[in-house]
Amino acid sequence: MPEKPNKWLIIGSFLSIYIIWGSTYLANAFGVEAVPPFFWSGTRFLIAAIIIFAILKILRRPIKVSREQLKNSAFAGMMFLTLGNGLMCWALQYIDSGFMSLLVSAQPLILLIMIWVLNNKAPQRMSIIGTILGMIGMYLLVNQSALINSRQQVIGILVCFLCLLFWGYASLFVARVDLPKNHFLNAGIQMGVGGLFLMIISFIFEDISLSVFTEGTTLSYFCMFYLVVFGSIIAFTSFNYLLQHVSPEKVATNTYINPIVALFLGWHFRDELITTQSIIATVILFTGVYFINTEKYKKS
Repeated sequence: MPEKPNKWLIIGSFLSIYIIWGSTYLANAFGVEAVPPFFWSGTRFLIAAIIIFAILKILRRPIKVSREQLKNSAFAGMMFLTLGNGLMCWALQYIDSGFMSLLVSAQPLILLIMIWVLNNKAPQRMSIIGTILGMIGMYLLVNQSALINSRQQVIGILVCFLCLLFWGYASLFVARVDLPKNHFLNAGIQMGVGGLFLMIISFIFEDISLSVFTEGTTLSYFCMFYLVVFGSIIAFTSFNYLLQHVSPEKVATNTYINPIVALFLGWHFRDELITTQSIIATVILFTGVYFINTEKYKKS
């Protein structure tokens, strides 16, 4: 008999991915200013994984998983964290954190299209309208010379959309496969595997020396602490819990709140530009996402 979800855990998990993840864009943007992005992300997830397994050991929780569960969790970690989060941190070198959060808000749109293509589930009328509005919003968002005026920024945007594909596929994957029943353990495995692959990529492609451990700023150390404890352990565990108890489309509604939090923090702490066209594009995009999710809720 499937585990009955706890109402308060559901509410707390949604608040976690809504608010905490909205602030991680800013923390990552500050971090990659001082540390190479793949090394930054890999360090974050490996530290978080070590802490999670230490907590499980102290609490004497069982960490035994089947080979199938381990394989599925490891694959999800590679898709979510190595490819999804790692590449997104790399793109933060070239585009503003608030602007990236707006791009990520297209996740429900990407997810709908992937469900249509991979699961052969054609969208309903409201979803089709939402898709059209979402595409118009994304076009207005990326078609701004004030924000996008270099080849590096264009590449950063393309990489960001690639991350959404990885993240969307992983969301559909974990909703249908066998994973460790302990959500904390599941998150620990994913972060350990994702962090390990990020470190391998870092040592291959980035110029890493011992100075990276000693020349970090106070701000970068604080951001790492915040990302490990709040962004990784708390929010990512909440994310995995939600994916196993509610539909992927509902989980993706964090993209309504995350950009608002990220835009405000980026503007306040990094003087990032917020244009009128960005606001108009966001309203159109959010309206499209709302139509998409409304149709999903009606079907549920």
